[in-house]
Amino acid sequence: MIPAPSTPTVPTTSAGGGRFPVRRVFCVGRNYAAHAREMGHDPDREPPFFFTKPADAVVVDDADTPYPSMTERLEHEVELVVAIGTGGADIHPDDALAHVWGYAVGIDLTRRDLQAEAKRLGRPWDTAKGFDASAPVGAIVPAAGVDPTSGAIDLRVNGELRQSGDLGDQIWSVAETIAELSRFVALAPGDLLMTGTPDGVGVLERGDVLDGSIAGVGSVRTRVV
Repeated sequence: MIPAPSTPTVPTTSAGGGRFPVRRVFCVGRNYAAHAREMGHDPDREPPFFFTKPADAVVVDDADTPYPSMTERLEHEVELVVAIGTGGADIHPDDALAHVWGYAVGIDLTRRDLQAEAKRLGRPWDTAKGFDASAPVGAIVPAAGVDPTSGAIDLRVNGELRQSGDLGDQIWSVAETIAELSRFVALAPGDLLMTGTPDGVGVLERGDVLDGSIAGVGSVRTRVV
């Protein structure tokens, strides 16, 4: 028999140093107006849309991230990550934050050339977004005391500031995004939601060191190898 695969986990800052088991990884696209513009789209509050990454795409504990195959344009997108602790479907926005276990800083790595080709041909983004080691994630901070509606978010590559914004710039708030996603799928404990990126996305090379941070949440670090 083939042994059952192990469950990916993300470290937490909770007392006792427990780890958060990852069930699924959802991502929302173009959730910052400036990033929508730099991707050539109208940011006038279009309905949110979602894509996914495999649970085992997470890179944790400051581990290195291997440069993926089949691309010549790997790009970074720093994001607030929401860790779902209580499941539900058709969640009302007023109740959505009660379903959150905690928050983290993550990086949505993208094979941009493959994404551009998929867009041109009207094909899914799976190979552009959902590849191995495409989601570095820092430690998850328990939700109590964290305000997901504001706070500086930035990413540095080799110490150089590449992305800089504020959670308050999100087109759809965390609560609204959770509520909308729960209309399409029943959320469950262990789900992660990456909530979009500010502008400034850029190309990565082997050897680059990425440092992402969100005020009041924490940080994430990885090196592309």
